[in-house]
This record gives sequence, C-alpha cells and structure tokens, in this order.
Amino acid sequence: MRADRLVSLVLLLRQRGRLTAAELADELEVSTRTVLRDIEALSAAGVPVYAERGRHGGFALLPGFRTELTGLNHDEALALLVAGSRRGAQAFGLGSALASAMLKVVDALPESYRDTAADVAERLLIDPETDLLSRRLVAEEVPGTVLAEVRRAVFAGNKLRIHYAAVDQSPKWRTVDPIGLVIVRDQGYLLATRSGVDRTYRLSRLLAAEELPEPAQRPDRVDLDRAWQERSTRFRTSGDQIAVLVRVHPARREDLVSTALAVRSEEPDANGWLRLEVTFQDSRHAEWALWQLATDAEALAPRSLRTSLRERATAIAARYGESSDT
Repeated sequence: MRADRLVSLVLLLRQRGRLTAAELADELEVSTRTVLRDIEALSAAGVPVYAERGRHGGFALLPGFRTELTGLNHDEALALLVAGSRRGAQAFGLGSALASAMLKVVDALPESYRDTAADVAERLLIDPETDLLSRRLVAEEVPGTVLAEVRRAVFAGNKLRIHYAAVDQSPKWRTVDPIGLVIVRDQGYLLATRSGVDRTYRLSRLLAAEELPEPAQRPDRVDLDRAWQERSTRFRTSGDQIAVLVRVHPARREDLVSTALAVRSEEPDANGWLRLEVTFQDSRHAEWALWQLATDAEALAPRSLRTSLRERATAIAARYGESSDT
C-alpha cells in the first residue's frame, strides 16, 4: 500500500540521513519515478523533505524533524513481538531491554491493533526452556557488567580489553578490536581482530572486559554474516580432521549429517541403507556422533573408530550384565 511505503520512506530518511532517489527506489523496490511522486506527496502533506542538488545530493529531512508515526500494521507488530527472541537478547545482556521495548511496541499501536496483537503473541512460544523430552536448554551465563562493556566497545568502535579463559589454557588479558556479536544456538560469540588477525571469542569464557578509549582498527562497514561464515569454514577445516565411512539407516541420515563437518560422498547401500563418507573434527567427535545413532548406523572405517566403539559397547554390556543389589 502507498501509505505504508510513504511511512517507510520517512523512516529511511530519519535513520540514514540523505539518500538519493535511486537509493530510495532500491530500498523500497519501486522505480525512481515512484519515489519522486512520493516525495512530492510528503511535501504536500507537510513533511519537511528537501532536495540537495549536486554530485553528492539527494533527499533529506529538515534537522530535528520527528514524528510519532510508526505505520505498524497488525502483522508487522506481531512480527516484532515474536521475533525478539528473549533467549537471544539475554545472551547479549539485553533481556530487560527487550521486555521494555516490546511494551513500547504494543503501546505505540493503534487501539484497533493493540489488543489483538498482544493476544496473538501470547499464543506463540519461541525458544522454550525445555524440549519435548523435558531436556532443559541451558543458556550460557555471562555477567551483565561484562556484556555491557563488550556491547559498548562494539557499538562505539573502541578497543576492548578482555580477560579470556581459552580451552585448556590459563586466563589471559588481551586487547582486541571488536567487530561484532553473534549468537548461534544460544551461544554468544565476539568477533574481533587482534594484531590484525581474525579472532573469535566465546562470550561465556570472558571473565572480565573493559572498553578502552582508543578507536578500534576496523572497517567502517562489515558483513557480519559473511564474516561468520568465513570463520566457520576455517574452523571446520582446521584441527585433526577424520574421514569416516558410515552405513546409516535413511531415517537417521539427517541426524548423522547434522553432526558432521562435511559430506564427501553418498550412495545407496544394501537393504535400503545409505553409505556416506563424512568428515568429523577429530576421532573423539566421530565416536560421539556414531554412538548417538546406536544400531541405526555402522562405522565401516577407519578401523580405530570401529575398535573404540566396540570397546565402549563391550563396557556398557558388561556393566548391565552384572546383577544389581537394588
């Protein structure tokens, strides 16, 4: 609808400042001619949009212009109410801020939307604390003061001093250039560089943090999704990786693939099963993954993995072969 587009245009100018007609058209997915017509309509309605001529010109709002108009329709408000994952916000120390923001979203709605949006949101549950098997999903605990320092440094673009406990190492102080924050399956990470080298830090391993006054050495803009994918790829291709040949029941294929780093090959096997060659981070990772599949999978190679699985199964069988006193 045109009314929604006009509101979006105003919000874009409020948030980003001066934009060209082409930039606005790209954001709104319309033609530049449509943008120019919309600009005229806003001006006629009293919205102080003005044009700057020249090579670096464009459209902007008069400084200080504010409006309470949000233009949220029912579905947009509902999306905001349910998309703000409380577990995700808590991972970054923003749980209370999320609750406050959601109240403001509801309060800003027209009265005709307010009650229905809040009622519908109550009927949708995102990220419950337990799954269907009553297994509790444990969120990582990070002190709020630590998260606050990390957030400030990330957003302000300043250097950050952290006391970090890496795996199997004594905690050490490090000074890093923060790039961004990422949450994956309720686990928070700080993406940064140290001496120009990419580094990824688990938030739950931060013992202390201090924002420094010096500006961080980092680009003005960052594609955080791409940066995360690149670091994930490097992580998966590092370490003592192991290739495993596996027979697996088709019903458990996804369980196997979801725990592996990569699938190198796949073909049908006897009795309707599948034969896959998959890669794991190391032998311990491979043993854990295959053990979860019980008799629905069989490791064919390497022999060392078959041996470790057999020894584990033998120990379990011996334990339950003993008589119990209870």
